[in-house]
Amino acid sequence: MIARARHLALAGLLLLASLCAPALSAASEYLQLFVTEPYLELHTGPGRGYPVFHVVPRDASVDVLFRRTDWFKVRTERGVEGWASQTDMLKTVLADGSPFRFPLGDRAGFTAHRWEMGIFAGEYGAATLVSGYAALSFNSQLQLEGAVGNFLGKFSNGVTGDIGLAHIVLPEARLSPFLTLGVGLVHTEPKATLVQPANRTEQTAYVGGGLRYYLTRRFFLRAEYKAHWIFTKRNENEEADEWKLGFAFFY
Repeated sequence: MIARARHLALAGLLLLASLCAPALSAASEYLQLFVTEPYLELHTGPGRGYPVFHVVPRDASVDVLFRRTDWFKVRTERGVEGWASQTDMLKTVLADGSPFRFPLGDRAGFTAHRWEMGIFAGEYGAATLVSGYAALSFNSQLQLEGAVGNFLGKFSNGVTGDIGLAHIVLPEARLSPFLTLGVGLVHTEPKATLVQPANRTEQTAYVGGGLRYYLTRRFFLRAEYKAHWIFTKRNENEEADEWKLGFAFFY
């Protein structure tokens, strides 16, 4: 009976150890950092607009859970979770006292990232154009893009909206070309002094291409051309060329 009891106890200890092992390994998979400044501020969300709700004192540690752009979600020794800025995290150290280092946005991110946004200036037809866009990447070579623009011309003003796909030809290159294809809408408000023509909203389709040039960190230049076909209600299709150049960033 005693031997059997010992065997059962040993089996119980082994079972308990096996159950605890995953928890211990999960606890150790996070990077542990130590605060060297008087305190580390934790925000309720990843941005300066979120309030500070907790501070971590000097020499205390935090575990890094994950990163979102310029913000890190961390967990304190007491289990408090919050967001610390990239600037503050640069002042923390590893257990051996070496500084915490991480990429601030680089060529690898330029080649493969999830989101990008940009703002441009250029021409739509013969009118001055200001536009912006946002893109969601499915992989390093294919992304879904949406763009809006406002053009001001001699004879008319208007607003454009496009949605389509972009194919990045050489995503790993510093200077990478791309091709675009999509559809959209254009709203035109003609200018007149005697007889006021009616405003128009018409469907469009486009093909185009351009170049991206990596600058530094998360920023790059983007030059783009689109050939638009405007499907008018008079069944007399019109064409408009769009040229633009601007800055964009990825995250």
